Amino acid sequence: MSTKTTGAGDRVLTKVAVRVMPFLALLYFVNYLDRVNIGFAGPNGLNKELGLTSTAFGFASGIFFLGYLILEVPSNLALHRFGARRWLARIMITWGIVATVLAFVPNPTTLVILRFLLGVAEAGFFPGIILYLTYWFPAAQRARAVALFMTAIPVSSALGSTISSLLIAHGHGIFGLSGWRFMFLVEGIPAILLAFVTWFYLTDRPEQAKWLTVEERQWLTTELDRERQAKETEFHWPLKKALTHPRILTLAFVYFAIAYGLYALGFFLPTIIAGFGAQFGTKLSIVQSGLVNAIPYVVGAVVMVFWARHGDRTRERKWHVALPMFIGGAAIPIALYLGNPYAAMVAVTVCAVGVCCALPTFWALPSTFLSGAAAAGGIALINSLGNISGFVAPYLTGWLRDLTGTQRTGLWVVGACMVAGALVAVALGARPSVAPDRGDGGTRE
Repeated sequence: MSTKTTGAGDRVLTKVAVRVMPFLALLYFVNYLDRVNIGFAGPNGLNKELGLTSTAFGFASGIFFLGYLILEVPSNLALHRFGARRWLARIMITWGIVATVLAFVPNPTTLVILRFLLGVAEAGFFPGIILYLTYWFPAAQRARAVALFMTAIPVSSALGSTISSLLIAHGHGIFGLSGWRFMFLVEGIPAILLAFVTWFYLTDRPEQAKWLTVEERQWLTTELDRERQAKETEFHWPLKKALTHPRILTLAFVYFAIAYGLYALGFFLPTIIAGFGAQFGTKLSIVQSGLVNAIPYVVGAVVMVFWARHGDRTRERKWHVALPMFIGGAAIPIALYLGNPYAAMVAVTVCAVGVCCALPTFWALPSTFLSGAAAAGGIALINSLGNISGFVAPYLTGWLRDLTGTQRTGLWVVGACMVAGALVAVALGARPSVAPDRGDGGTRE
């Protein structure tokens, strides 16, 4: 977490990073795994046991995000008001309970209801963390902070795929449950346990951090207050403007396109790999499939951190979002046209790298002009609208598979969406342009 601040500032931010980032990444690891582990359950018993078509499976996977959408903004505003440790702990307990109950789902209808409730329970967690990082890291270091936090996505997809595969393969029959049910049970419990740790471990604001010295607290508080006041003076974005401005809605579309690629891979990559047997004659066990599934995300995690560091060093944001989206969007549609599984995995890996690289730099964009309650509401709105792709991507991909009998059409849609988002990101730019005073003490875009 090196910075362009003083040596004392470097030490403070390093201390904050060491204290905060590993724990936040652990929380998001558990969160993301509970969100997408249905992708491993589907081709490994869930679809057959509950009688789900690809369309029905995609609907059950994606309904989570409709529940997520409903409470995202009010949840983030509550976090801003009541503090991160209390609100995040509340979120984790409720989502952990629902995630655990999924182990006992009896039919497709109940599966859809529980996935919807899981989204309601998790609402506000991810944007809450993004907002929380703005309380601790100045803008010049924020993309790297977000990247360190978001390594949990590729790590949970890589490590999580292996864990989930092992639980499914070796948990069959334990407690009388099939393998995928045992996986849901085991992976839902950590969220409940970590909720209690969160309550006592996290610190809401720098001025409350007893693990910093008085001088360190003063430096960090002064730095963040100076930055916040500068943004409020330059841009003057109140909460109402942050919830209605076209720029926020346009950023939500860019995030929609990034997340479309993320969730299409997350929910259907295990199914694509399972289809290698019919397409290429490749035979993989459940555990081997999990290990192959991990490859794109391992590469993505490594490249993501270096890409975000480069973005912070150059202070360039627009192309650090758009370029990986272009590359990833171009790579994914051709994956299933290639003549062997190795070449197909290279294309899938390039797409995963593109998604992973675009994510952390994207979240540096809204925090360049939003602060306070406007940041809480604006970030939550961008995340909630963008995450509609979490419903659209698996449902549309599954429907197109049932309609055409192949994954190819769905992956072409993934690529087109990512490229369209990249074009919008280039047109939008990194920061809103402002004209001088309007005459009422504010500024106008």
